[in-house]
Amino acid sequence: MSVRPALVAHELVRVRGTRRVLDGVSLTAAPGHRIGLIGENGTGKTTLLRVLAGVDEPDAGTVTRPPDVGFLHQEMPFTPSAPITTVLDDALREARSDLAELDRIGTALAAAPEGAEDHDRLLAAYGEVLERAQDRDAWDADRRAQAVLDGLGLGAIPHDRTLAALSGGQRGRLALAAMLIRRPGALLLDEPTNHLDDAAAAFCEDQLRAMPGVIVLASHDRAFLDAVCTDVVDLDPAVDGPVRHGGGYTAYLTAKRAEAQRWRRRYDEEQAQLAELREAAAVNGHHVAHGRAPRDSEKMGYGHTAGRVQNQISRRVRDAARRLEVLERHQVAAPPEPLRFHPPATPPAFAPGVGDEPIVTVRMLEVSVGCGWTTSS
Repeated sequence: MSVRPALVAHELVRVRGTRRVLDGVSLTAAPGHRIGLIGENGTGKTTLLRVLAGVDEPDAGTVTRPPDVGFLHQEMPFTPSAPITTVLDDALREARSDLAELDRIGTALAAAPEGAEDHDRLLAAYGEVLERAQDRDAWDADRRAQAVLDGLGLGAIPHDRTLAALSGGQRGRLALAAMLIRRPGALLLDEPTNHLDDAAAAFCEDQLRAMPGVIVLASHDRAFLDAVCTDVVDLDPAVDGPVRHGGGYTAYLTAKRAEAQRWRRRYDEEQAQLAELREAAAVNGHHVAHGRAPRDSEKMGYGHTAGRVQNQISRRVRDAARRLEVLERHQVAAPPEPLRFHPPATPPAFAPGVGDEPIVTVRMLEVSVGCGWTTSS
C-alpha cells in the first residue's frame, strides 16, 4: 500500500504592498489531519489557503502538494449559463475515471499471464488506482452525490437549472457540495459554513470527519472548529509567534489562556530586569563613594584604592551596558491588551418631553494583529 502524500509548506513569504502577510511560514499537514486556521481578519488565513492551493504564488518558499487538491473558491470556475449537471459531472469526473482505469488495467492483467514482463507493472498500477478509488469512494460516488446535495439543502433543485438562476447562498453550497463529492487528497476550505444552516453544517462536519486526506480550513465558527479539527493554528500575536495547538477550539482556548499568562509574566520579568540594568549602567564612581572623606588608615594608599574602585565600577558599568544592549535588541514584545469596552463617563444628554434627540457616544476599539510563524506536525 502506497503512503498518502502530505501537504508541506516551507518558509512561505507573501507580500502585499509593503506588508508581509506571510513571513517564513512552514506547515506540514499529514493525511487524516484536519487543521483549522483562526485569527482576526487580516492575519493571513485566506492568503495562506490560496498559496497552499497554488492559486497564488509565494514571493519566497515552496509548497509540496498531493496530486489532487481541492480549493473552495468564493465563486465556482463555471460560466453562469452552466447547469448544475455540469458541476456534478466535473465533481464526479475523477471517481469515474478511476473506475474506468481499473477496468482497463484489470482486462490487461487478465491477458498477461503471471510471470510475464508487464504483469508486475500492471499489478502495481492496479493497486495504486484501487487505493485512490477507495479514498474517493468511487463505487458509491453517484449515490453519494445526491446524498450530499440533499444534506446541504440542494436536493430539490432540478439539475438542469443554471448557476445564474441560483441565489448566492445556493451557489456557495453547490461549490461546497462539489468538493465533498470529489473527496480530493487535500481539501482547502475558506469559511465553509458561511451559507449553511445548522442541519447543513452538521452534515458537512460528518462528511469532513470521514475524509482520509488532508483538510485545512479557515473559519470563525467555533462549534464547527470543535467538531471537525484535529489541530488549530492561531495566527493572532503570541510571544513566539502564532503556533499550532492539538485538538479542537475548546482545547485551543485552554492552551491560549495559559500562553497569554506566560507571555505577560515573561514580559513583566524582562521589563524589571531592563529597569535594573538601566540603573546599573548609569552608576558612576561618585555614587559608590557616597561623598565620604577617606579614613586615616586609607590616606596613604587612597590614590591606589580609589583607582581600584573606579576600575571595578567601570567594569560593572560596561558589563551592565552590554547586557542592556543585548536585552533591548531581543526583548519580548508587549502582549496585546485584552479588548475592553469603556462606556461614556457621563450618561447621554437627554431631556424627555423637550423634543431633543439623545446624544450617544460610541468609542471605537482598535485591534492590532500580526503574522509570522512556523508550525509542523
